[in-house]
Amino acid sequence: MTRTLLILLAAGGSAAALAGAFAFQYIGGLAPCHLCLLQRYPHGVAIAIGALALLIRKTILARLLPLAGAAAALTTAAIGAYHTGVERHWWQGPTTCTSGSIANISAKDLLAQIQASPVVKCDQVAWQMFSLSMASWNMLASLVLVALWLMAWRRS
Repeated sequence: MTRTLLILLAAGGSAAALAGAFAFQYIGGLAPCHLCLLQRYPHGVAIAIGALALLIRKTILARLLPLAGAAAALTTAAIGAYHTGVERHWWQGPTTCTSGSIANISAKDLLAQIQASPVVKCDQVAWQMFSLSMASWNMLASLVLVALWLMAWRRS
C-alpha cells in the first residue's frame, strides 16, 4: 500500500469512529459519558493530521506527521483501555463520572452527591457487542489505526 492510501485509511478510520460515536449519540440516543467524550478528541486530531499529511509533501514535517497521527490514535486507544477498566470495575474512574461507596456518608451528603452527579456514568456499559463495550472496540480499532499510521511513516 502507498503512503497516501495508508494515511487515507488511518484518517478515514478515525472519521468512521467519530461518525459511529455521533450516530450512537444522535440516532441511537446513547448519551456519552465523560470518558467517551475524551476518546473523541484524538480522533479529530488524527483527521486533521491526515489532511495535513496529504497536503504537505517532501519536508521534514511531512515525514513526522504520520508519527503524530500514530500518537493521536494511541492516545484514544489508551483512553479506551482506561475506560474499559473503569467499566469492568478493575479500577475506579474519575470521581466525577463513577459511582463510589456510600459508606460513612450522611443522607444529606448522599442526596447532594446524587443531585450533582452526571446523567451518564463512566462505569456503566451503555452498549456492547460480543461482550466488548464501545470503549473496548474503540481501543482495538485505534490500535489498528496506530499500525496504519506507522506503516505510512515507514513509507515516508
